Amino acid sequence: MRPLKAFTALTIVALFAAALAACSATTGKTVGENVDDVTITSEVKAKLAAEKVSTLTKIGVDTERRTVYLTGTVDTAEMRTRAEEIARGVKHVSGVVNNLTVQAQ
Repeated sequence: MRPLKAFTALTIVALFAAALAACSATTGKTVGENVDDVTITSEVKAKLAAEKVSTLTKIGVDTERRTVYLTGTVDTAEMRTRAEEIARGVKHVSGVVNNLTVQAQ
């Protein structure tokens, strides 16, 4: 019975390793990079929401390999600049691509 338990444990470990490898293969990023990007995105969104300007909470935020991508429309050029400043101020951000457009008035 003991060899059967060892085989079962080994099978479970192999499946877990394969699942981790598959996660990395589908995104091209390691698990740690995925976690970092999700953390950065969450922090940027929280800081934008803390600004208490309703337009800033409607900005799309995505992070890819520590580069933050901002998308959407804001009311003024100042809001566009402020959103970029906020994103750059988050720990571990290596760059910001500001694709925000200023709404014509």
